[in-house]
Amino acid sequence: MFQLPQTTIVNKVIPKNAFDNYTSSKQKRMFIDKVAKIKWENKLSATTINLEGIEVEEIQIFSICLKEKDQIADLIQIIDRSIPYPIIFLVTHGEEAMISLAKKHPHPTNENTAVIDWTFTSAWFDKAENPYQLNLRQSLDFIFNDLCFQLSGKTQSDSSDISALIENVQQIKQLQQKITKLEQEIKRCKQFNRKVELNLELQEYRSILISL
Repeated sequence: MFQLPQTTIVNKVIPKNAFDNYTSSKQKRMFIDKVAKIKWENKLSATTINLEGIEVEEIQIFSICLKEKDQIADLIQIIDRSIPYPIIFLVTHGEEAMISLAKKHPHPTNENTAVIDWTFTSAWFDKAENPYQLNLRQSLDFIFNDLCFQLSGKTQSDSSDISALIENVQQIKQLQQKITKLEQEIKRCKQFNRKVELNLELQEYRSILISL
């Protein structure tokens, strides 16, 4: 899907039980019921694309073929936590796909586990019309950051910072949740004066959201 160089190809099937040490019985069953196949497709590193990074040493690309179209964020997080390097997940069902990529850092007390700071996820799209690109230039840090910005819908600049991006998308999500809660409260509200107050508050939140 990303038209990557031959040097990056791994093409290795990963057994679904490879993550059993990180899963509960219920999660093991989810892997069996929802996932048809997991493959390690590509590896981006200094040895495969001749680009290095400061914060990012390698980027792995995993494909997950689903038995049925469904949200599998919990299963993706299990895999993400078990591997220290950034992983680009290509989740597919039939001719549709979605992409997930998390910013994470090492667990302070458990070197075998990563802590996820934020996950950037695309909507489902037609595989033949993939709107996302892996721009293999500058550094591994740039490649990672660039895709995070693409998935967030924001524009990356020379001064772009992932921490600032995560803070921004968190603010947006919190505002969207507040707006949804207010909209529901307005629908239930019977008192005219209170309804006016809620609508003014709603307009304020919407204005802030536009500015972000």
